[in-house]
Amino acid sequence: MKLKQRFWKIARWFIVLFFFMFICRLIYGYVATDIIASSDNAGDFFSSVENLRKNYASENNVSRQASFAASQKYEKTATVRTKTSQFEKDLNEIKNKTKSFDGIIQYEQNTGNKGNREIHLLIGVNPEKFDSFYLKVQNIGRINSTEITKIDKTNEYRELNAKKASLEKTLLSLNELRSRSGVISDYVSLHDKILEIETKLQELGVELGNFDAENEFCSIRFSLFEGAPKKGISFLSRLKTTTEWTIRYYAILAVSLVCISLSVFIILLIIDKLKILSTLTKTS
Repeated sequence: MKLKQRFWKIARWFIVLFFFMFICRLIYGYVATDIIASSDNAGDFFSSVENLRKNYASENNVSRQASFAASQKYEKTATVRTKTSQFEKDLNEIKNKTKSFDGIIQYEQNTGNKGNREIHLLIGVNPEKFDSFYLKVQNIGRINSTEITKIDKTNEYRELNAKKASLEKTLLSLNELRSRSGVISDYVSLHDKILEIETKLQELGVELGNFDAENEFCSIRFSLFEGAPKKGISFLSRLKTTTEWTIRYYAILAVSLVCISLSVFIILLIIDKLKILSTLTKTS
């Protein structure tokens, strides 16, 4: 009777272990599928593309200490990644929506062959129309991911203006030195310095030009991938996969446990035999 009770006690633990492995594998199947689905086309194409045009916008904030309006400069970017089985239709739709919102396609890249194509668009949109345009483009295809970032650029704008003012003062001082008499080599050096300052001022002018009121845009980074939406995995299919996996690895675990138990049993027998031999040796 005791032997039978021990057998059922051990058997219960093995049954519990089997169902524990089964449930863990079933849960893992759902979690792993979600991770793969969320990572589909998750790579940000635009992060690997440098020197794209920067779009900036202004927002007037009333100061508490004074009654004047201080202009805040900011960069607002929305990233939309979507997948479609009607690539050309949805491509035309995004371009038509851009026109209807008076947007500008500032960058476009097409890659891949038919059936596996993708297009990446950088669209400049008027700040006032940004939110409504962002909502509209989410109706194209099947959305994989969306993201909006807003970065304050007020300090950067002020620093650029301060740098420009400093360079203009330096240029004015250098031009005054031109009118004075001196050695030819000094004039050549002075001329080179003036050219250097003028080049820096031109570069600053380009950067500050992006902040001008007529150039104010917010950016929409839109990526369209071609491909049919992935079908969901049925529960019966998950159940079949989980059962096969559990039986396979449960058998491996059971065999391993039996082998370990036999090994421990043999080692204990050997130790016991050695003790008997040592006892017999001592008595003799």
